[in-house]
Amino acid sequence: MKKRMTLNQKRMMMGYVFILPWLIGFVYFYVRSIIMTVQFSFSELTMDMINGGYKLINVGFENYRYAFQVHGTFSQNLTSSIFGIILDVPLIIFFSLFMAMMLNKKFPGRAVIRVIFFLPIIMASEAIMDSLQLSEMMMNGGISPMSSEASITSSDSGVNVRYLIGVFLDLGLPISLLEYLITAVSRINAIITASGVQIIIFLAALQAIPGSLYEVADIEGATGYETFWKITFPMVMPHIITNIVYTIVDSFTKSYVVEMAYNTAFGQFNYGLSSVFSIISTVITLAILFFVVGMIQKRTFYYT
Repeated sequence: MKKRMTLNQKRMMMGYVFILPWLIGFVYFYVRSIIMTVQFSFSELTMDMINGGYKLINVGFENYRYAFQVHGTFSQNLTSSIFGIILDVPLIIFFSLFMAMMLNKKFPGRAVIRVIFFLPIIMASEAIMDSLQLSEMMMNGGISPMSSEASITSSDSGVNVRYLIGVFLDLGLPISLLEYLITAVSRINAIITASGVQIIIFLAALQAIPGSLYEVADIEGATGYETFWKITFPMVMPHIITNIVYTIVDSFTKSYVVEMAYNTAFGQFNYGLSSVFSIISTVITLAILFFVVGMIQKRTFYYT
């Protein structure tokens, strides 16, 4: 008698079929490029202008030594990129979840407000950014002779920041926490811009929570605070992991290290050193992902 597949096995099979196109592309294109990048990082690449192609000369760990001991800005940019991720990821996740909960409520014009929050993702695309930069250049060069740098340079907001810092210090806030809050406020524009996709993922997670859970909590007399920590937060935990992975990868793809690797390869034509930058940033990204996801995975609740 032929054994029939269980429901979980069918779901697993559907998942494998769903990711199959991505898996084929990953193995055929990405894995091959990773192997070539590792090979380039241990070599000095020279282009053959006569016969075409390139030639690799094995130099061992010389490119790695140069990156960490000789290169002037790599270590600094790598450190700043890591600290930027540590600073931005919690803020982006918190802001995205908060805004998703606000946008999940029923109010007039909810669809328009959701579109507005997703606009930064559309506006941040490369084609749109190039068009905006071209328009700005035309405006500055044609209509107005003034440089864009000479527009509004005043940062006066009427708020005495020194006074507020003094108040927080008098309240006993640790200096490290205060510095974190000040840095977070200064990066609020970047945090909002980077939160569009995460807000949509959290919105989908919130709308997938069964309404019966909230009805039972309401009948039992649970407060909003208790409902959030007992129902909402556990139910969106798997999506928090998804958003953390997306945010970390997205932050590193836009970091100074990736930009430096691109300029080193296609500006200075030093493919060996550029490969070192790429490999190191990839390894550090994977290490951060394994550590963070491993810590959260143990406390994640999966609703089936």
